[in-house]
Amino acid sequence: MKRDIHDQARESIALGGGLSDVQQGWLRAHFDECEACRHYVEAVNGVVRELRLLPLAADSRLVRATQMRVRFHALRLRETRERMWLVGMACLGVGLSATLTLPLLWRLFAWMGEWAGVSSWVWETGFALFWIAPALVVSTLLLARGTPATNNGEQSRYWK
Repeated sequence: MKRDIHDQARESIALGGGLSDVQQGWLRAHFDECEACRHYVEAVNGVVRELRLLPLAADSRLVRATQMRVRFHALRLRETRERMWLVGMACLGVGLSATLTLPLLWRLFAWMGEWAGVSSWVWETGFALFWIAPALVVSTLLLARGTPATNNGEQSRYWK
């Protein structure tokens, strides 16, 4: 069934600003030819203008509930920011201690490798595994626990 050109124009009017340039051009050309559709769009624009002039007031319960939710989320954001500051400081401390202890551990593994009589690639591999082991353990624990985007297997409403 073929749509009427006037129905198509009314559907385009209902879309408002969501039209492409080509559709807007077609609609303007149709308004130049069709007086009924031109009157229709003028009536729609008049209704929209009148609706925009109407005062809109929210119920006091809605305002209180909204304020309460905004305060709750602001508190959660503040707590998250404080936690992230602590995490940042902990990362800085770990980085500094790792930087300071790396040469000492390297010398310790070299000495233990010489004392045990193993080749250098064996004690170097042992050092690398020892150095990477904490990150691997923590990563495995975090993966087993789940990501912050999940909450007992369900997606959190804050991480959509």
